[in-house]
Amino acid sequence: MDIRFSAAEEAFRADARAWLEANVPRGPRPAGVDLRERRDYDLAWQRRMFEGGWAGISWPREYGGRGASLMEQVIWYEEYARAGAPEITTTFVGLNHAGPTLIACGSEEQKAYHLPRILRGDVVWCQGFSEPNAGSDLASLQTRAVFDGAELVVSGQKIWTSFGNVAEFQELLVRTDPEAPRHRGISWVICAMDSPGIDIR
Repeated sequence: MDIRFSAAEEAFRADARAWLEANVPRGPRPAGVDLRERRDYDLAWQRRMFEGGWAGISWPREYGGRGASLMEQVIWYEEYARAGAPEITTTFVGLNHAGPTLIACGSEEQKAYHLPRILRGDVVWCQGFSEPNAGSDLASLQTRAVFDGAELVVSGQKIWTSFGNVAEFQELLVRTDPEAPRHRGISWVICAMDSPGIDIR
């Protein structure tokens, strides 16, 4: 296997290294339990990457990403680590879960609304997968969702929802077909965290 980098890939590395050296925040990242302070820091860094053209490097260009190849992504993360760039936490779910899911399966309206906001660092997403009686066994999840006219009514409980108290949206897994086998009948739902009835503890 030839894993030598091409001239174009080395040029990509040089660009990434130069940008990171010039832009990585030099001060310490907020520590402790103040998640809003950490959120503000992470979103400011996300905005800086967006303005520099380095946000969503694996996302297709048509959705605002860099369109980087797999090797370019490897190079980017090598340089990112070398530069001591901030660990991605509060923006992780939006960039690496919700965004790619919307790119693959979302409607054009959903893509147009959500993808730019994720890339620009306007919003935080959290993950609503695990449940008290199921843990991370998604085949055992019990949160239900049924349509009431044009509205989807969700009933259930989620746990281990990191950053749920500072997020605008949640990628929520719900059971929409209780008659289906355990590993089927599950839907991925965009849930606004300010929706009526949500209780964050």
